[in-house]
Amino acid sequence: MTPAATLAAAATTGPGFLSPTGVEIAFLLVGLATLGAALVTVTTRQLVHAALWLVVTLGGIAVEYLLLTAEFIAWVQVLIYLGSVIVLLLFGLMLTKAPIGRSPDADSGNRPIALGVAVVAAVALVWVVVDAFRTTWIDLDGPVQGSTKVSGEILFQHWVLPFEALSVLLLAALIGAIVLSRRNDPADAGDAGDADARDKGKR
Repeated sequence: MTPAATLAAAATTGPGFLSPTGVEIAFLLVGLATLGAALVTVTTRQLVHAALWLVVTLGGIAVEYLLLTAEFIAWVQVLIYLGSVIVLLLFGLMLTKAPIGRSPDADSGNRPIALGVAVVAAVALVWVVVDAFRTTWIDLDGPVQGSTKVSGEILFQHWVLPFEALSVLLLAALIGAIVLSRRNDPADAGDAGDADARDKGKR
């Protein structure tokens, strides 16, 4: 039996498009919530709020992976993105003395251009994915594809050097943030010198 005939038989015997399962409904609701959090992330003018909404966005993506029964990818999402990237971002905000409140400088005024680029990138990404997997059929009753063993072998055989280089780069960025935060501002140094002069004059 051909894959098309198999799908046709499954469509006639199983739930159709108009009778979604609970997992499909949860996937749609979590996806909409994730999309909303992503929109708030790129539209807010408060850096800390953007970082926290990014946590919600990445957490929603991890939930989507769990709903797709990709537990390993979901935990990688949580450990790497939520546990490392977001923490590094918050450390960078704190160490560089970035403004915590509302910052008008966070909006460059290029939203139409950014929206156009985002739409073009999304269309290109969807086109590439659809074209790449147009004739790909997955046997749901067969062996598990992309298991932890296979993913680990690919990761530590072919991608271990880029990951190590990225970790060194992130460490260098964190050290640079610490150095920049500890550098004295000339204006602050001048104010401190004026205060010392006034104290000496009073004595």
